Amino acid sequence: MAEEEFRFGGADGTSIFCYRWLPERPVRGVLQISHGMGEHALRYREPLQPLIESGIAIYANDHRGHGRTSPDSLGDFGFGGFAALVDDMAALSRLIRDENPGKKIVLMGHSMGSFAAQIYVADHSGLIDGYVLSGSAAIDKLQAPSGGLSSIGGVENPRTPFDWLSRDDKEVDKYIADPLCGFTVNDAGRASMFAAAPAALDMDRLRKIRSTLPVYVFAGDKDPINADLTRLHPLMDRYREAGLTDITTDYYAGGRHEMLNETNRAEVVRNLQSWIDRVVA
Repeated sequence: MAEEEFRFGGADGTSIFCYRWLPERPVRGVLQISHGMGEHALRYREPLQPLIESGIAIYANDHRGHGRTSPDSLGDFGFGGFAALVDDMAALSRLIRDENPGKKIVLMGHSMGSFAAQIYVADHSGLIDGYVLSGSAAIDKLQAPSGGLSSIGGVENPRTPFDWLSRDDKEVDKYIADPLCGFTVNDAGRASMFAAAPAALDMDRLRKIRSTLPVYVFAGDKDPINADLTRLHPLMDRYREAGLTDITTDYYAGGRHEMLNETNRAEVVRNLQSWIDRVVA
């Protein structure tokens, strides 16, 4: 695997940091990652290594207010807010298309990144060939924690405030020890996220998504973000109402928020890879 680091310009000129992970074999397709709140893109390299080895190139940027894009202003989306973050994703999709002509592109959003992806797909579905959501919920059903990520809870007798992320203690400890993880966005950023949300709920826009766009949603059924899947099912219903016909779901019993870092992650990644293989074939 070759790891390359680069920056690209957002619509407003903001410099966005990005990784490009390339397989040693010819590229079969491309996966674009939109990471979650209070984390960064580099966390996806290890769990998704099997995809890279199979010939899938991965592009993963650090969002505004996160990682190496904003190491001195974590949690601050800046003047453009969440809408600018979504625009960055579209800019990266175009860059990927330019660098990989003729290759299929799959967009995967996790947690906050999945909410950005819900907004993205309403207006930019023509840029991608597949759409994946992880650790998600219908954006209008989302309940933002008032006390930050460490207050989400949902686990009986937790060992740490972040046990809601995974049943794997080692992965939770790695997250806690990472200086670029664990924070929440500021009040302005949270407000901008909900201000941008109506785009993801506009049925006229959703009906413009081509009906055959492959959609894959995977989640743990004990992820407190989806509240026993009750906040996720309305999203699936909305997409079906909009006319999308190729929707696949995998719900994992006992799984928490970060299924790519869960105790059964080998199974989760294997299922994700099988679905991506179908899309890029």
